[in-house]
Amino acid sequence: QVQLIESGGGLVQAGGSLRLSCAASGRTFSSYAMGWFRQAPGKERDLVAAVSWTGVNTYYADSVKGRFTISRDNAKNTVYLQMNSLKAEDTAVYYCAAGDSYRRVKLTPDYWGQGTQVTVSS
Repeated sequence: QVQLIESGGGLVQAGGSLRLSCAASGRTFSSYAMGWFRQAPGKERDLVAAVSWTGVNTYYADSVKGRFTISRDNAKNTVYLQMNSLKAEDTAVYYCAAGDSYRRVKLTPDYWGQGTQVTVSS
């Protein structure tokens, strides 16, 4: 069982930056691939970024490539999403997710956090 708690969301002006954190409980964090999803009002929840359990493999949605960076610190049981050059269209609830494989976390994660709101004002 893995519990995920996100933090770091908030209100920021367009062009600004935020760093989201996701703290995971459990001793097996390092064996899980991790991902960040987001859901805007009236839209589906979409994958933003993912990282393999080693941190070597990463994935980014086209809409965030070059602006967002996913990373993990297995010693701290934490995954991060550094978001730069934020745009109004990045406004959404951001969810942390964990999966028992890199492929699974991108498609059907096993665990979800409760979400954190990111609002970008234009």
